[in-house]
Amino acid sequence: MSASQTSTSDVPTLLVKIFGKDRPGITAGLFDTLAAFSVDVVDIEQVVTRGRMVLCALVTEPPTGMEGELRSTVHSWAESIKMQAEIISGLGDNRPRGLGRSLVTVLGHPLTAEATAAIAAKITKVGGNIDRIFRLAKYPVTAVEFAVSGVETGPLRTALVTDAAALGVDVAVVAAGLHRRAQRLVVMDVDSTLIQDEVIELFAAHAGCEDRVAEVTAAAMRGELDFEQSLHARVALLEGLDASVVDKVRDEVRLTPGARTLIRTLKRLGYQVGVVSGGFTQVTDDLKERLGLDFAQANTLEIVDGKLTGKVTGEIVDRAGKARLLRRFAAEAGVPLAQTVAIGDGANDLDMLNAAGLGVAFNAKPVVREAAHTAVNVPFLDTVLYLLGVTREEVEAADMHEED
Repeated sequence: MSASQTSTSDVPTLLVKIFGKDRPGITAGLFDTLAAFSVDVVDIEQVVTRGRMVLCALVTEPPTGMEGELRSTVHSWAESIKMQAEIISGLGDNRPRGLGRSLVTVLGHPLTAEATAAIAAKITKVGGNIDRIFRLAKYPVTAVEFAVSGVETGPLRTALVTDAAALGVDVAVVAAGLHRRAQRLVVMDVDSTLIQDEVIELFAAHAGCEDRVAEVTAAAMRGELDFEQSLHARVALLEGLDASVVDKVRDEVRLTPGARTLIRTLKRLGYQVGVVSGGFTQVTDDLKERLGLDFAQANTLEIVDGKLTGKVTGEIVDRAGKARLLRRFAAEAGVPLAQTVAIGDGANDLDMLNAAGLGVAFNAKPVVREAAHTAVNVPFLDTVLYLLGVTREEVEAADMHEED
């Protein structure tokens, strides 16, 4: 059996590090050089930052008497391509990682050195070790991912999310593993999440009662009023409004920045996407068609003889209803609830956020931010992609595919 097929814990190894200006062919050149010495590869890691490469290869020790020649050959090769080389002797592989594997995503706009230092220090304080750091995106926010071992996900999340707001960053902590990218259903709230508006306030503006409706909406979103009671009270103010207003409201709806990119990228990656809303099917059905959504459910304004009656019909979509619909959508999509993502901003989204595998509070009220798994506090909905481990390059690839 070769050294690569046996335990390398006591096997002499060499860490070969090459660094300098990046260019094509360096990785192939290094291993062509090492191949002459019959070494086996134990580990490889390569990072390129602003055109500067660091390539590390952990290899088994060459046959007796050949280490000096290997060192000389590697240094000469590196000098010939204007790179630098460093070779360090040791035993075995990298040290074993501690129990517990988590991925910590940090979003900053900007991401300051102070915030990064605080996050790293807190990881260390709770017993974690940072094994790898990878940049997911530089636009519209800076997003970096820390692979952390040595501490369970729950305590790590509690420690980091608590300080995130004070540091001016958003932090998501999820267990590492294949299931992270297997989250294949995303369900969003609509008002102030998928869109920038509160739909009932758009209707109220046409009815001349927007101030009264806005007061009730704000109280409901803060959790101070029962949603169903507040819904009936607000809709009653629309009684007698001409049904032609529906088309006007649809035209007035403004998508949240990044909404199209989020949905397009998710669909390109094989996700199913739905919306649940305490608003109205007269708007959500239109959004479903325009955006290619898989699921949509909301309340329905009753219209009789071309006029709004001031009532809603059918099943009420309230706080409990949103969680119920998340479960229904997941069942229809064939996706385990643990592999769902929910996004919302108000108190009536809390049950849905807590039921999902990952609940994201998007520019949410304090009570929602504190209860959700993670929060996003920048006005770009597509930043949620980075919490799922999707890179900016994947987002841009989806955009290019759409253009084609």
